[in-house]
Amino acid sequence: MSPILVRPVREQLEHDRVIRLLLVKLKKRQDVVTNIGNDQTVPVKIGQVQIYPDLVLTAADRGKKLLGTVEVETAESVNHLEAMAQWAHLGRARAPFHLYVPSNCVDIARRLAMENHVNVAELWSFHTIGDQTRFTLVHKATPAEMKKAAGPRIPAAARAEKVNAGRPAVKKPAAARKKLAKPAVRATKPAAKAAVKAKKGK
Repeated sequence: MSPILVRPVREQLEHDRVIRLLLVKLKKRQDVVTNIGNDQTVPVKIGQVQIYPDLVLTAADRGKKLLGTVEVETAESVNHLEAMAQWAHLGRARAPFHLYVPSNCVDIARRLAMENHVNVAELWSFHTIGDQTRFTLVHKATPAEMKKAAGPRIPAAARAEKVNAGRPAVKKPAAARKKLAKPAVRATKPAAKAAVKAKKGK
């Protein structure tokens, strides 16, 4: 759960229940670890930020490569602050970010993801009828959509120019400038020799 969010008790219980259902569903294909409530065990580091997603998906082999992260939201947590504090960072990770929201919050989640340039690989909705919870894949991003969501990329040349903009120009030592000038002098020697020979011939 995000440190900026305190859910009502009923929503928190629903949130944790959905996480446990997804644990059973997703662990068939990979290793899955949950971070529920105060039990924050497996962090994901993105740049300088350390985040505890609701579920962390890793490869079953020894390498434990990160395969994906999952965030489960309730009606209370589908908001701008949560999108900035959690989704935006998880969307920048190399592993796909999967977002699960209540079925009546899908449109809001889409808008928040777009406004905050969040790379959501898969957007799922869920709704509960009685004791049954159903999950529906609402949208699966294409590579082009993922690139667009990340926002415009600054070309390498422009990034270097931006970095060097504040640095003072470095002047080359006189010896280096002299060395650069030598080839031009050498290039004129054949012409000078030819002129001397022509004088002697006269």
